[in-house]
Amino acid sequence: MAATIGVAAEIYYSLELLRENRDLPHFRSWRSAVAGRLGADTRPLTSLIPVRGPGLDLLALMGDTPSLEHSLDNLLHAPVSRLRREFEGLNFHPGHLSWARRVSEGDREARRELADAVRACHRLTVEPYWQRGRSELVALSTRSANLVLEGGIDLLLRSICAPLVRWRPPVLEAPYPRRVEVRLQGRGLIITPTVFSTRPVSFLWDPLDTAQPPRLTVPALRRPLTGAGPAEPDNSPVRNLESLLGRTRAAALQVTAEGCTTTELARRLNVSAAAASQHATVLRDTDLITTSRRGGSVLHLITPLGLALLRTGTMTES
Repeated sequence: MAATIGVAAEIYYSLELLRENRDLPHFRSWRSAVAGRLGADTRPLTSLIPVRGPGLDLLALMGDTPSLEHSLDNLLHAPVSRLRREFEGLNFHPGHLSWARRVSEGDREARRELADAVRACHRLTVEPYWQRGRSELVALSTRSANLVLEGGIDLLLRSICAPLVRWRPPVLEAPYPRRVEVRLQGRGLIITPTVFSTRPVSFLWDPLDTAQPPRLTVPALRRPLTGAGPAEPDNSPVRNLESLLGRTRAAALQVTAEGCTTTELARRLNVSAAAASQHATVLRDTDLITTSRRGGSVLHLITPLGLALLRTGTMTES
């Protein structure tokens, strides 16, 4: 179970959501605040949304990291062969073909313009709403963990988006544009919660990348998506949290709310890997985060108690 599909995919999903223009109750407030505000600074990205058919795979180009800066760095350094492959066959508006070609050929200036547009879209469509979205991701992760404790992986797989997903051991059936059989061959399956995807469930699979495990995305949002509200005053939860935990450890707790590895935590805090590991150990020992293995990395994720502390900045005795 992944903590998030990553910031890049969420940004793109949010733009697709605006383009679809469907009346979805959970996104009504979000849409009224965002619609009509996309402009010249976001156009380098919005122009790359195909008029029909499959969309651009920002997840493949920018990775699944929750860090915007990390994902932008991945985009700026993506191999040209990967860019060409992701753009191949996409149905762009004729007026945008020249721009799409520049990006797909790895033009350095075009990449920078695209990266700036991704940042602008994130600032408008995702960032102000991420606090609510993140809490929904944590809640889904908690529910999934409880299901595994109650009935193992079998119960978890049976509970995912029935009847669209059916678990018939040893086969998991999920929606896909065409009938295909995917053998995991030891790679595993990543179940990934999403905030902005409107699809009830989606199977993401790259037949040319045999090392990357397939993903099954599931929607995490159960309540209307609302913004962060006005700026926090000096007695805000963040200030209280810093007084309680110390500035660096409070920052560490905020970073783990997005899900991060020890390396990412160290980079975000600007400390050594050993110091980041020590901060994570303290947070884990006080039940504010959980730590689990993901491939060759260690993944840290905030717990419901940690999330409550992040919201209020105070701890109560139970």
